[in-house]
Amino acid sequence: MKARLQHVSIPRPPGSDAVARAFFGDLLGLEEIPPPDSLGGMDVIWFQVGDDAELHVFLEDPLDDPSNRHFCLVVDDLAGMRGKLSQAGYAPYDVEGIPGRPRFFCRGPFGNIIEFTTIEADYLQAQAKLD
Repeated sequence: MKARLQHVSIPRPPGSDAVARAFFGDLLGLEEIPPPDSLGGMDVIWFQVGDDAELHVFLEDPLDDPSNRHFCLVVDDLAGMRGKLSQAGYAPYDVEGIPGRPRFFCRGPFGNIIEFTTIEADYLQAQAKLD
């Protein structure tokens, strides 16, 4: 089963939206993309990185809480990967859904959080169907 990097999530402190946009958007030239409506309660700024990867910059206060830092892998068989992780003694868990991107999280062998997903549809188009 192959996997590829889909996104990386990093924190930013309160009041830093303009700095994040200036650095990642203006300086690095990354295109800002809207986050899914289903994450409306979270203060996140998303950027497109290359053709199919993303950078998610989320609000963290205090900035020393590592609980949301993670990377995301796209897999072809999400249910199969979940089963494989469970069978190996890991504990996959669910979080807020994103339309068109079924997903789950799991801590790796060193306690790092890994998100696993399958891209079924563009999340903006999928959420538009829900509205």
